[in-house]
Amino acid sequence: MPGVNLLEEEDEPVPRRSKNYASKTIWWRPRSTFGRALLGTAALLTLTGLGISAYLVRQFLVRDPHFRIPGASSIASTGLSEVSRTEVLPVFGEDIGRNIFFVPLSERRKQLEAIPWVKQATVMRFLPDQLSVSILERTPVAFVRQGQTVELADADGVILSMPPAMLAQHHYSFPVVTGINPKDAPAARKTRMAVYQRFLTELDQSGQHLSRQVSEIDLQDPEDLRATMPEQGSDILAHFGEDHFLERLNVYKSHIAEWRQRYPRLIGVDLRYNGEVPLEMAADSGVSGANGVSGAGTAAVGASGAKAASVAEAKKVKPPVNAAAARKAAEAKAEAKRKAAKLKSAKAQAVKKKQSAAGSSGQ
Repeated sequence: MPGVNLLEEEDEPVPRRSKNYASKTIWWRPRSTFGRALLGTAALLTLTGLGISAYLVRQFLVRDPHFRIPGASSIASTGLSEVSRTEVLPVFGEDIGRNIFFVPLSERRKQLEAIPWVKQATVMRFLPDQLSVSILERTPVAFVRQGQTVELADADGVILSMPPAMLAQHHYSFPVVTGINPKDAPAARKTRMAVYQRFLTELDQSGQHLSRQVSEIDLQDPEDLRATMPEQGSDILAHFGEDHFLERLNVYKSHIAEWRQRYPRLIGVDLRYNGEVPLEMAADSGVSGANGVSGAGTAAVGASGAKAASVAEAKKVKPPVNAAAARKAAEAKAEAKRKAAKLKSAKAQAVKKKQSAAGSSGQ
């Protein structure tokens, strides 16, 4: 071919391997076939030896009598106060004589936490044949009325039984709570008890222990805590709602004497409304009180207490308000607010979608 010197291309020297050329073979890999076979055999023997060793160790741990739990004395327990060992040990009844590695720790922990007084349990193994149980007990915060009996309850609403003799030894001083049913969902009981604890915390935050003036608390409606207030031989049912407890208690204490003097058959006070306090009267047909009103009724008084109206006077100003009607009105108002909020949110989402669609079409 013209312009191409074929002879020059053929005469180009071929590069040769230098004497100092380093082999790229991996250092541990033999170059010969015999070496590779020998390496494979050694690796196989090593793996086999490890497998046999692991099997022998396992057989030793499983079958050796040193790893079997000999008796109840090998089960240590800590944190027990209201819970006794006689309640804890039956949980591990089938583990006596069992290999310690076959004790299902997670299952035993759940069984321990099923004991009412146990809030949290921890179970650990200690070789060769010991189990350690650590218990965190529940702390009672209230008395709970269950029919004709009174039990204890903790902050989660878990009912805690205690023999009367032990109960007398502890000298607990709590209000009696109603509205906590063991059959209710745990979340519902916990919500009600949270309202109860906020009530006590707010009343006692000044160090005056104002909660001691309350004898019983009804938590049936968590949005309306109702407290029974002893007043000179009679009880007044006070509606505190779900917040502003101390403020409402101060209103109650400032005017209860005046209200009772004006309305001798007063049995209920609704403190949930700003500027007005509906009062509930006991039914006593045929007997007139100091204000000349007979039978059951309601009265609405100013929160300031400066001017109290009789039942008849209250009817002239506005229709009487009773506690049940006021509660229903409050619930209806709250439901209307929720529906309005949902509608507003839906409208906002619709507007946002339209704007997004308009922007996409514009592009």
